[in-house]
Amino acid sequence: MTYCVAMCLSSGLIFASDSRTNAGVDHIATFRKLTVFEEEGDRILVLQSAGNLATTQSIVNLLQRRCKDAERINLLNAPNMYEAARLVGETAREVIHRDSDAQYGGSTTDFSCSLLLGGQIMGEDTRLFYIYPQGNFIEATADTPYFQIGESKYGKPIIDRVLNYHTPLEQAMQCALISIDSTLRSNLSVGLPLDVMIYPRNSFSSSQQYRITEDHPYFTMIRKNWGEGITSMFSQLPPLEL
Repeated sequence: MTYCVAMCLSSGLIFASDSRTNAGVDHIATFRKLTVFEEEGDRILVLQSAGNLATTQSIVNLLQRRCKDAERINLLNAPNMYEAARLVGETAREVIHRDSDAQYGGSTTDFSCSLLLGGQIMGEDTRLFYIYPQGNFIEATADTPYFQIGESKYGKPIIDRVLNYHTPLEQAMQCALISIDSTLRSNLSVGLPLDVMIYPRNSFSSSQQYRITEDHPYFTMIRKNWGEGITSMFSQLPPLEL
């Protein structure tokens, strides 16, 4: 299982992904689920993935390979983020169709995946898309400034309570980390380390990428403070009167 969250805010973009894959209790491994496509000074695109690992790895591999072919539309020369999202959707549909058609004997394997694509291309604002297994997609708006894929239910309440389109990037990242921590506590199939990125609007820089491990001092501190704060607030609630 996976949990990824991305936020498109007035001041930029936030990305956070766990790195655990789970194909049974004895097949747990760590794989990066956040991939950056970058052309210095022109574009930053961030792709997050959840679902069948073979499918998502094939999609990322194809997208990376095709970036080397300047004769075809790829993520490094697409004219805008909409076309980039369409390209990712087509690639996802291509891989899922190819792999599912290759199966015989009534296989029940689920080849589907979900993808988040966010970033900025010179000449337009930051944008964020949720791409479905069928290849179609929706775009984040000021009213709905974030998307989640994977095991989303445990981390959703904190985001809904705290986040809005004008939330500062630093606070939004805190919200994303607490959202993931809530998921870590409730679902063992989501796990550390985390891959996170802060993208300030119009910076065209991927320098604010970080890997957060179990002993990361800041993550340890906010996990502790958040847990203690909830416990303290709960103890201060008035007595039950029915």
